[in-house]
Amino acid sequence: MKKTPIGSLALALALLVGACGGEGAQTNPSPAADTLAAGPDLAAKLAEYASFTLKTDLSTLSEKERQMIPLLLEAAAIMDQIYWSQAYGDKDSLMASLTPEQRAFAEINYGPWERLADNLPFVDAVGPKPLGANFYPTDMTPEEFEALADSAKTSQYTLLRRDEQGKLIVVPYHQAYAEPIEKAAGLLEQAAALAEDKGLAEYLRLRAQALRTDDYLASDMAWMSMKTNRIDFVVGPIENYEDQLFGHKAAHEAFLLVKDMEWSQRLEKYAAMLPEMQRGLPVPDRYKAEKPGTDSELNAYDVIFYAGDCNSGSKTIAINLPNDERVQLAKGSRRLQLKNAMRAKFDIILLPIAELLVDSAQRRHVTFDAFFSNTMFHEVAHGLGIKNLVSGQGTVRDALAEQNSWLEEAKADILGLYLVTKLHEKGELGEAELMDNYVTFMAGIFRSVRFGGASAHGTANLVCYNFFKQRGAFTRSPEGIHTVDFGKTQAAMNALAERILTLQGDGALEGVRQFRQEMGVVDGELEQDLDRIGGAGIPRDIVFEQGRQVLGL
Repeated sequence: MKKTPIGSLALALALLVGACGGEGAQTNPSPAADTLAAGPDLAAKLAEYASFTLKTDLSTLSEKERQMIPLLLEAAAIMDQIYWSQAYGDKDSLMASLTPEQRAFAEINYGPWERLADNLPFVDAVGPKPLGANFYPTDMTPEEFEALADSAKTSQYTLLRRDEQGKLIVVPYHQAYAEPIEKAAGLLEQAAALAEDKGLAEYLRLRAQALRTDDYLASDMAWMSMKTNRIDFVVGPIENYEDQLFGHKAAHEAFLLVKDMEWSQRLEKYAAMLPEMQRGLPVPDRYKAEKPGTDSELNAYDVIFYAGDCNSGSKTIAINLPNDERVQLAKGSRRLQLKNAMRAKFDIILLPIAELLVDSAQRRHVTFDAFFSNTMFHEVAHGLGIKNLVSGQGTVRDALAEQNSWLEEAKADILGLYLVTKLHEKGELGEAELMDNYVTFMAGIFRSVRFGGASAHGTANLVCYNFFKQRGAFTRSPEGIHTVDFGKTQAAMNALAERILTLQGDGALEGVRQFRQEMGVVDGELEQDLDRIGGAGIPRDIVFEQGRQVLGL
């Protein structure tokens, strides 16, 4: 296995993704060039990211499908531009003030803060990252926010800004980013005119309209109805991870995907089992009373372009969408497994970690098939549990505010393992051993904990690590070698699932905060293990070579 540090690759990312900050954006002040200090060893930090080329066999596509790809790549680059504005502000002024190495690292992090190190600044002249990123004025107080009498202030698709008198106002995304949004919408409509798949064409047309209006329900429903499309394009403001102040605001991103038809056919049968899996969850009935939609799909894709939120820091390897609770309850959700990116992380990162930390007698249980199924059922598990409070007084998302993202990821992690366990018991996963999933899951915790506490996935895995350690699901030798206990892993899995689902159903915000405070800590042994991983030169994550040239277009 060859580990490739990125070196000059990151410098080239500017040619592949975003341009300048979006219109209507409030900007963070850029440091003056003569005040920059050397800062951390950025050459070493850049070397923590391994390069991977995003491509697939495009010969399976029709001529019109191939003609769609450049249009969608251009629309994705616009999403990248908008995300830079949301995450930081004026990209151009920042980049002009940085050294070449700082620019390279800023491209990976979409700003001067290191995402996989709890958002610490890597440029000395830059202060802490605002919890609200660039969605809110940095000088806004909680009292001001509460006093603002505009219900749209909590919308996923608005910015908060100050008017000429300094008062808070709400600005819809489609107004704040009017020019790039209109350009992106036009590109989607051009692609729709080329689409031979009726479902894809309808989705692209409705998504273009959604970008112009910030009303995504119809396009989400249309996306759920697509069945035979070979190209997929996930685009728009989607996830709430970037807003760590309130968890309200969705950030722009895009994935351009080509479906692996053979792998997708293998996965079809699992979606139909969701209602049965929901009924079997290890919680009282009131926490599993909702019925997941039965129109859910599991599909495998090769991803050929990432842009915006999904391309910042750690790279997404699977998708579960839409996030809208109305769509999920009516039609379920689609789970997209990004097979080529997943394989890269397994080969380049997870296997070397297992060689270093897992008991030699159990290393054979770390397999790509187990990693794939753990990741896939993590996404399936997002559709299980509960979306609305058992009290009937609103949604889990709203009740848990800024704590919702990490707890939802922890739920998906643990219920994904629960689903794998139940499907093994039913004989639905073939001849593979369930121990493969358990040992691969443990090794995966060490991979994801390295994302840091600023990442919802990093926090979720840290909480899982400490909970499992307390319950004896694994033991650690004085030399730092970990051995999984099969029975105790199952018991810990059920106990953690019950804890999370209960906290969600009750909307227990203070309980979630306390749970994170208790379990979201790095103890001395884990710190030693993470130091050993870093010292062994195992990459922290991957970056992509991507775009038209890579695809030969």
